[in-house]
Amino acid sequence: MKMKELPILERPYEKLEMYGEQTLSNAELIAIIIKSGTRDESSVTIAQKILSLGKSEKDNLRFLQNISIEEFMSIKGVGKVKAIQLKALCEITKRMSRPINTNQIQINSPEDVADLLTDEMRYDKREIVKAIILNSKNIILKIVDVCFGGTNSAILKPKDVLQEAIKIGAPKIILVHNHPSGDPTPSKSDFEFTDRLKNASEIMGVELLDHIVIGDYGFNSIFYIKSKQNI
Repeated sequence: MKMKELPILERPYEKLEMYGEQTLSNAELIAIIIKSGTRDESSVTIAQKILSLGKSEKDNLRFLQNISIEEFMSIKGVGKVKAIQLKALCEITKRMSRPINTNQIQINSPEDVADLLTDEMRYDKREIVKAIILNSKNIILKIVDVCFGGTNSAILKPKDVLQEAIKIGAPKIILVHNHPSGDPTPSKSDFEFTDRLKNASEIMGVELLDHIVIGDYGFNSIFYIKSKQNI
């Protein structure tokens, strides 16, 4: 059924205006973004096809962040402009999940780090490395992107991690990276790099507080694991 054939209050625009955005289905919300359908299919029908790209995700829309422009365009009725609009929306949503202001946020545990960055990093299909730079009271001064890798790993050197902290004279840092596989279990290379970074940090007068690994279903603190295993 074409959009104009639906009762007025079943059309996404009118439904949102009358009843609020929370009443719309995922397909109806996406239909508003892509605006129009084709001669044969409504925007809601096309939106349902977009949702079918993440069959295993059920009601979780985060999979959309990993859909490429080309994949969106593989659906009849989604041209380059609509695909770009969808990618822009995904990025806006991703950025909205970041804390409004990291000033005066104090880090007291690995859980604090996970709460701060998990939503932003857990579903990314690239390996991303961030450094949380702290003052002497563990209050965040800034969070910097250190490195962007591929789907398996990021090439990183200790000096890349320490660079910004040294530049601003910060006394402490925490290293954070994600595993695109979704499994937050630290690898052998994660442990080895942590040791190298800790040694380099001590030489440069910066304290490495932890190295957190984020995945789909949780996180791990390398320092906590090492303390339990006495390694």
